[in-house]
Amino acid sequence: MDFSYVTRIPWPKTVCKRSSDTKQPVTNSTGCCSTLLNLYGISIAQHLKQTSLFNLPDIETSKACLHDFQLKLDTLLLPSDLATFCFDPMQFVITPNTCAGIQTVQDWHKKLGNNTALDTSCKSDLSDNTACADCVAAGLSVHSILNGIDGNASHSNDCFYFAVLYAAGIANDLGPESKGAVGCTFGFDFLPKNGKSGRSNLIFGLIGGLVAVVVMSGFIGIYFWWDRKKKKERIDELAMGIDGMDDYESGRLRRRPNTGSVWFKLHELEKATDNFSAKNFLGRGGFGVVYKGVLPDGSVVAVKKILESEFEGKDEFCNEVEIISNLRHRNLVPLKGCCIHGEDEEYERRDDQRYLVYEYMSNGNLEDHLFPAMSRKPPLTWPQRKAIILDVAKGLEYLHYGVKPAIFHRDIKATNILLDVNMRARVADFGLAKQSREGQSHLTTRVAGTHGYLAPEYALYGQLTEKSDVYSFGVVILEIMCGRKALDLNAGSPRGFLITDWAWSLIKEGKFGQVLDHSLLGHEASNEAMNPKGIMERFVLVGILCAHVMVALRPTIIDALKMLEGDIEVPAIPDRPTPLGHPTFTGDGSTFSISPVLSGLHLQANDMLR
Repeated sequence: MDFSYVTRIPWPKTVCKRSSDTKQPVTNSTGCCSTLLNLYGISIAQHLKQTSLFNLPDIETSKACLHDFQLKLDTLLLPSDLATFCFDPMQFVITPNTCAGIQTVQDWHKKLGNNTALDTSCKSDLSDNTACADCVAAGLSVHSILNGIDGNASHSNDCFYFAVLYAAGIANDLGPESKGAVGCTFGFDFLPKNGKSGRSNLIFGLIGGLVAVVVMSGFIGIYFWWDRKKKKERIDELAMGIDGMDDYESGRLRRRPNTGSVWFKLHELEKATDNFSAKNFLGRGGFGVVYKGVLPDGSVVAVKKILESEFEGKDEFCNEVEIISNLRHRNLVPLKGCCIHGEDEEYERRDDQRYLVYEYMSNGNLEDHLFPAMSRKPPLTWPQRKAIILDVAKGLEYLHYGVKPAIFHRDIKATNILLDVNMRARVADFGLAKQSREGQSHLTTRVAGTHGYLAPEYALYGQLTEKSDVYSFGVVILEIMCGRKALDLNAGSPRGFLITDWAWSLIKEGKFGQVLDHSLLGHEASNEAMNPKGIMERFVLVGILCAHVMVALRPTIIDALKMLEGDIEVPAIPDRPTPLGHPTFTGDGSTFSISPVLSGLHLQANDMLR
């Protein structure tokens, strides 16, 4: 790839200048890596235009390209480790486990057709403000369509990335290195200062809008690397508090202070995963990638490489590890250990990275079994579905009431529910876990989670309570019982398909039989003594009740579990506001309607918070 544009275009180089402390790679590592991702994307888009490939063919090519990219940065007197500091070569390698399985332009056309909104709106010179705005709007539209086709929210990052590359590399007539494409799609402004104000306002507005979508979709798969000096100092403190740190090689496991987790070294994890090879790749989540590994003692583990985390410093990350390692429940995925990359002198000059090592769950995640159209696994039986729902409820009950202060998961969904060798469910991925303040709800400026599972009050206002997890749990119940995804933006409706609206509407019409997954219908007449059809209906009703838009009308997870087990009766399902056909906000501010993603409701402001 040709990186000569790196020295030509006026990108903000100062954000990547080294600080006065030479041990610290850059003053603003997050801003630098984000800028470099945009800069590197120009060459990826050019590569797409020339080869029809959305990414590079193999890891060696990716490493070579990043090396050449760094050589250009070197000519600008920037730190010599920026490329390795900000990027993992694997993130630019072609793999079928990406957005809708797209790897080439031909794949794109098969999924979306030959003439998308991007082909129309991004074709002309994007230096024009109106043209740029139309192109950005088209990109967001295509991104939503791709998400619907793929069906896996964890691939939203790739879908957004592909939409940007296609707009600049294929749709735009002038190519990805043109001023308009670079300024509009990658956010670098070419205009002189005296004519810059209006365009800058537009660019910042557009970028702000994009960032909002990115945050809600779990996008920007860049790495957030933090203060190396503080990291080293903290590790030294930890090392001083542990006697015999080198005894690991002689068979004694090293454990972190105040935690029950093993402190692994990076080379141990590399050996266990065959250097994080593609054959051991298990999947990608919103905050990291997971590889299968085998430790020297023969135990099989899942190694999660953290790509993005809101735990900015090492102390905060260690605190999170301590929380996770102290959780002991049969319905939670146990943490075996962790690794903070750079703790060893031999790795001191390499990129800062974090890893969590979990017990391996041999039957994968719930989504793989729940939607047989996406896998070759047989449909789940009724006893299996019942046990999984109860297992998840018990895991959440422990998080909410079994530890003090309570822990809110914030991202309960099918892919975060893993199944062990006995098909028993375990709640996974506590990278988003937050401890609550005693007796208070938690207000957060960062909303984390997955569309379709997010409680409306959390998505709109950032109000986080135990009832936020209950909402997500209700959606999972409905997915398990109905055999349909929580959210489908390509369901033939202008608003798409939202399982909570669909199930509630059918139940209110008395059409319970149409709600159940067809594979369960054969069980309804069997074992009349246990009345499975009645139990199935109770489970569906609990799911609808848990996923009610009004916080006060949802049960606690304790009451939900009692309802599921038949210890208390399920109350009458309260009415829901009628879903609207299109998301809109009224001008007077007295009422609002929520996006279909959040249920398309029309309520008095703040009603859902009560």
